[in-house]
Amino acid sequence: MNFYPLKFTPLYKYRIWGGEKLNTVLNKNHKENNIGESWEISDVSGDETLVAEGALMGKSLRDLTIQFQGEFVGNNVYEKFGQEFPLLIKFIDAKTPLSIQVHPSNEIAKERHNSFGKNEMWYVMQADEDAKLIVGFDEEISKDEYQEHLKNNTILEVLHYENVKKGDTFYIPTGRVHAIGAGVLLAEIQQTSDITYRIYDYDRVDSKTGQKRDLHNEQALDVIDYSVYEMYKTSYDLDKNISNKLVHSPYFTTNILDINTTVNKDYSSIDSFIIFMCVEGNATIHYNNKAYTINCGETILLPAAIQNVTIKATQVRLLEVYY
Repeated sequence: MNFYPLKFTPLYKYRIWGGEKLNTVLNKNHKENNIGESWEISDVSGDETLVAEGALMGKSLRDLTIQFQGEFVGNNVYEKFGQEFPLLIKFIDAKTPLSIQVHPSNEIAKERHNSFGKNEMWYVMQADEDAKLIVGFDEEISKDEYQEHLKNNTILEVLHYENVKKGDTFYIPTGRVHAIGAGVLLAEIQQTSDITYRIYDYDRVDSKTGQKRDLHNEQALDVIDYSVYEMYKTSYDLDKNISNKLVHSPYFTTNILDINTTVNKDYSSIDSFIIFMCVEGNATIHYNNKAYTINCGETILLPAAIQNVTIKATQVRLLEVYY
């Protein structure tokens, strides 16, 4: 197969907390209101993204993995995951705060939902003044104390808040209570899973359904990590024109590229697909004598068989993601 860099048609998701920034900042082309998420690359059942252009147009991730196996995802990835693509790639716009939530581990998600767990990371692309995220606890509490706070509606008092700005990065392992705050636009990289345990939702009513959203407090109790950590934000270098380590986990690897010239990338030692998320500026990716444009808010996937590309940019920041 003559592979080429692949763009997928995003899936736009209504959310009670969604806003307009996917359109106004990232130039997405949705017509609905309250769109909170753009699923860029998804193999979630019923929500599979399709190749947007070229010879493979209309093919899903599952189609490509079945047909091309290790050539598409990498031999190591195919041996581990078979026909299931391991990552879900999104842009998220929170006009109002997301619910306070937690995600189960691989083991619990497999047992309860026949799903992967949901380890994830956030890269903040834009944040309004005084915008915040919630990550973990500010004080160590027991499971019983946590339940008392839920009962007394004081759970917000013991959570850890971070003021955020463009470029801030957070790794959210399973078990860590978290929420994206109002006014934050971010890129999210996560395991392929749509399992979320909602533990607090501000008593708000969804205008579409006229109902409050379900909470999952019983399920969350034995999932939550009640520990307090010294640091929640990820620190990283931002040297020009090289791959800088951002988040390296057992579930995905993410680097950041800050490019202002021509950079040749050799991926022959990485037995995986490569995903570029453009979080600032724009670039052209050159492969096989063709140029593929990537703008801020766009995502491109390189099949594993593509081992060398050239990236040209005056100024671009790309998240470089692989398994």
